[in-house]
Amino acid sequence: MSSPAADVAVLVSPAAGRGRGTALAGAVLGAFRDAGFAPGLLPATTGAQAERQAGEAVAAGTRAVVAVGGDGTVHAALQAVAGTTTPLALVPAGTGNDLVRALGGPTDPMAAARAAAEDLEAGTVRTVDAGRTGDRWWATVLCCGFDSAVSDRANRMRWPRGRRRYDVAVLAELARLRPRELTLVLDGESQTLPITMVAVGNTAWYGGGLRICPGADPTDGVFDVTVVGATSRLELMRTKPRLTEGTHVDHPSVSVFRASRVRLSSPGVTTYADGEPVAPLPAVAECVPGALTVIGTHRT
Repeated sequence: MSSPAADVAVLVSPAAGRGRGTALAGAVLGAFRDAGFAPGLLPATTGAQAERQAGEAVAAGTRAVVAVGGDGTVHAALQAVAGTTTPLALVPAGTGNDLVRALGGPTDPMAAARAAAEDLEAGTVRTVDAGRTGDRWWATVLCCGFDSAVSDRANRMRWPRGRRRYDVAVLAELARLRPRELTLVLDGESQTLPITMVAVGNTAWYGGGLRICPGADPTDGVFDVTVVGATSRLELMRTKPRLTEGTHVDHPSVSVFRASRVRLSSPGVTTYADGEPVAPLPAVAECVPGALTVIGTHRT
């Protein structure tokens, strides 16, 4: 942390929202100072640094970790706070912000910072479930298949930049689309089937507002598992717009299951969660009830 006296760790992604996180840093620090705290900025420039610095802050007894950025920044902070009582504050400044959307937090970053500071001052917290795969924690959706292949390809590309890179990756993966055989074990019950993609949802949204697991509830102790079976390129593109409303689950090629422990096995496939690479298959996703403490989000 930047100062020995800091009692709130503020983690800012310099890449989030094309620099929006960095631009907001001073105002976010100010919101916590106004509430009587002594916040310190974590000077991370990479995801690995962010995880290490957030972990050091939690070990030193910080009262909260504030993630200023998108779901990638939240994912880094999550590695430090999940499974502890240290609360996480979400200040949306990225392009996705799917966890903020799922938890009903303020979408305005300064409103989010003020709400988190008020909760921290009042001692008001909320606990929600988190997913764990190996030694990695995640909060939104873990996916594999077509969408993880798109992410793999996009991460290897150097051009074009921004969202267009993902559009190009989608077209490239569509050209080579074929069903993959995957073994899915749900709470001990195994089945092997051809799939286009699988999404294991702790929350409903991924990909910047796509409601891939519309029934997922991060407080019920189980995942919603959306399985898209074998399908054609044309049918996949026709169904994609329905992801925004979550009505794709009514399509005959889509099945939805619920389980607290999900094992996925298919050769040559990588899983992604919160938009970040998590583990190659085979991998196990476990729902850990109440593993994440948050402040500043909507409470019912």
